[in-house]
Amino acid sequence: MAHAKTSFVCLPCRASYKQHYLGDHDRLCPRCAEPLIHVGSAFAPPRCRDTAAWRTLSVLLHAGVRFRKSCCGGPGYRPRTRREVRERLAYARRTGEPFARALVRHELP
Repeated sequence: MAHAKTSFVCLPCRASYKQHYLGDHDRLCPRCAEPLIHVGSAFAPPRCRDTAAWRTLSVLLHAGVRFRKSCCGGPGYRPRTRREVRERLAYARRTGEPFARALVRHELP
């Protein structure tokens, strides 16, 4: 049985590619030859022209947040707007919670 494809992203090109996951070796973007980031199989890319969504995605990926499927279906909550990201990062700075955990928190206390 063949392995399912998973998503890889090139942030400078704002492009997403579905490829087979073959381990941790580097994959390069076919457009710009920059390294691709493995984002997971439950990833839905934003439109190429939606710069705010790509900025939000960049913050999530640089914090270590990925889009892997869980036992119940999808990857769980992920912020979609820059405002939601700013609120969660401010909460993380205020409380000392790691950025990755604060970013996937559905509601802030």
